[in-house]
Amino acid sequence: MELGPGWQEWGLAGLFLASFLAATLLPLGSEAVLAAMALAGWEPMGLFVAATLGNWAGGMSTYALGRWGSPERLAGRMPRSGGGLERWRGRAARWGPWLALFCWAPVVGDLIALLLGVFRVSWRPVALLMGLGKAARYAVVLWVVMPWR
Repeated sequence: MELGPGWQEWGLAGLFLASFLAATLLPLGSEAVLAAMALAGWEPMGLFVAATLGNWAGGMSTYALGRWGSPERLAGRMPRSGGGLERWRGRAARWGPWLALFCWAPVVGDLIALLLGVFRVSWRPVALLMGLGKAARYAVVLWVVMPWR
């Protein structure tokens, strides 16, 4: 798999940036960048660290945005069917920081990070569990890709 022009020059910093942006509310796929760089011969541990730290930092920035927001402001943007914000409030109350393990998930992961902040779930366990979930995801991506190298 060949990386597009510029990625070779950006290197691990580019992977960090792609991973950071993918963990915000922007629809990006850092897994493709990670896989392409692994297949291009980049050292796996460096890739793992850059992707994990970038994605974790992006997820925590989304958490911080939620923390600065308010449930009332978000309520108008949530779907009303199925309970919307109240359903997520109940999940946050029941599962708390453990939900952060799923911040890696496509589509809902960024929303989970945002809502954990909105509902003021303690940042320390959120940071730890979010990091573990994101690290596990990138470890699986590398585990799948490396035999094809």
